[in-house]
Amino acid sequence: MRRPRGEPGSRAQRPTEGATCAGPGESCRGGVCGAGRGEGRRELVLATATTVSWHSPRAAGGGVCGGPPLTPPTPRRSAGRARGLHGRPPRWALRSRFTGEKAWAGRPKPLVQGHAAGSPAPNSMLRVLLSAQASSARLSGLLLLPPVQPCCLGPSKWGDHRPPGGGPPAGPVKGLQRLLEQARSPGELLRWLGQNPTKVRAHHYPVALRRLSQLLGSLPQPPPVEQATLQDLSQLIIRNCPSFDINTIHVCLHLAALLGFPSDGPLMCALEQERRFRLPPKPPPPLPPILRGGQRLEAALSCPRFQRRPQQHLIRSLAEARPEELTPHVMVLLAQHLARHRLREPQLLEAIAHFLVVQEAQLNSKVVQKLVLPFGRLNYVPLEQQFMPCLERILAREAGVAPLATVNILMSLCQLRCLPFRALHFVFSPGFINHVSGTPHALIVRRYLSLLDTAVELELPGYRGARLPRRQQVPIFPQPLITDRARCKYSHKDIVAEGLRQLLGEEKYRQDLTVPPGYSTDFLLCVSSCGSVLPVRAQDPFLPYPPRSCPRATRDPAQRVVLMLRERWHFCRDGRVLLGSRALRERHLGLMGYQLLPLPFEELESQRGLPQLKSYLRQKLQALGLRWGPEGG
Repeated sequence: MRRPRGEPGSRAQRPTEGATCAGPGESCRGGVCGAGRGEGRRELVLATATTVSWHSPRAAGGGVCGGPPLTPPTPRRSAGRARGLHGRPPRWALRSRFTGEKAWAGRPKPLVQGHAAGSPAPNSMLRVLLSAQASSARLSGLLLLPPVQPCCLGPSKWGDHRPPGGGPPAGPVKGLQRLLEQARSPGELLRWLGQNPTKVRAHHYPVALRRLSQLLGSLPQPPPVEQATLQDLSQLIIRNCPSFDINTIHVCLHLAALLGFPSDGPLMCALEQERRFRLPPKPPPPLPPILRGGQRLEAALSCPRFQRRPQQHLIRSLAEARPEELTPHVMVLLAQHLARHRLREPQLLEAIAHFLVVQEAQLNSKVVQKLVLPFGRLNYVPLEQQFMPCLERILAREAGVAPLATVNILMSLCQLRCLPFRALHFVFSPGFINHVSGTPHALIVRRYLSLLDTAVELELPGYRGARLPRRQQVPIFPQPLITDRARCKYSHKDIVAEGLRQLLGEEKYRQDLTVPPGYSTDFLLCVSSCGSVLPVRAQDPFLPYPPRSCPRATRDPAQRVVLMLRERWHFCRDGRVLLGSRALRERHLGLMGYQLLPLPFEELESQRGLPQLKSYLRQKLQALGLRWGPEGG
């Protein structure tokens, strides 16, 4: 009689490894347990989601997991087929461990489909299943169930199937990487790549190139590599490199270069082309703006590189620009550049002077003060005949509008010894002085007015106009100039002071002494009428100021000698012309009665060591007829 599917004795397949037996409410892995105390139910849990149950009549003395073995029910031949619980025929059942639902083996897809050749008979197989001493390995050999497929919520972002929760890629892909890493020859390496096209991923090619470099470089006698092998490997990479990411392309480029692939070969060219495709597109460079006339000159003068390193040929070319290309802003930039870098370029200075004369009606005093600045600083009197009359007209028109700009213009003209009387009358008037006294720049204006009053006293004997009141006068330069303080470490003042100390003695000279009306001196000596150097502390080092108010008969017969250091930065660049402020100081000191002894930087730089410097100073002082005793060196 035909047996129904799922009954004992029907054809069964082998269960998966790790089968588990479970009783009611508890489970045991690797064995078979009782279905409860006194119950005749046996369960075998297979895989992770299902439980296979065998239902039989209640067996007396049924135990729990680890108890005495339970014997299967004895079939009653007289009654026909064996009966299970509640008189039903024994059947295999599937019980879900998650939902608790049951599915009997008699349904269309039976769980147990048959037994393989050489497996035990159905009855003996059931005995083993119901025996507590059966091991998990033996159970695995008896039943073979299809493995449970892992649930997947969609394709992985790596393109291969990964178990839930992440982890390494699928077996074939990872296995191919292991095979490539363990390849023993280039031919085997290429064979693994060529014979598994569906399992090759982009990251396998850098692994293959790295293994090839190891095979060729690590062994003392690397195996010979056929050219066809390298060509085939190159063709594989070229064909698949469009799917590489930028990191894989970089690694392949590096490894291919180490392997000696030519830079102009097809492999390197293809990888380089893909690398360029992966790079973010560069925005096209902006088209340079079309600069015309003054814009071109303004851009050249505003360039930081041009300001740090002025180029003489470019500066001279600016003087040849057409008049319509010049604007006030461009000319101001040019004037400031010349003054800052001490560039005494006659062509450019004449161009500025001509521009000022031509554009007189359109320029205010604030712009004019910037245009006039390089003339006074560079001690340059332009050849333009209308230059001074133009400035006088501008001062007369703008003097009351911008007081500080007016004084700045007069300062530049003072350095050129071109002071207009009309403008002096205005700035020395009580109304102008009272007006500037309450402004934020009152102190600097009073200092400039004091300098202008000194210039009137010393250089304009015919002036009979207003003067600066004595109570408004302040020291002109109470301390060394900013340029001298900034370059003090390059100055020769210290070594000259040491030479004078050893040559004359400390009591016979004064250093950095400010004399009225406020000019700073480098070194000052007091000399008697017979030429002997006198101790300075025993004499009055100052000459009276103003000199016109002091009768000549009351003057001290002792002479004051001022040693003036002429450093490199006291001159215009590439010239032998003193800057306007230096020339003004020396000129005024000479007019006040001080005898000047200049010490040029070329002569000081030529002295090698202190002994030569002392000899040089001795010659300079003896040339003036000075004598000093043996004391002091």
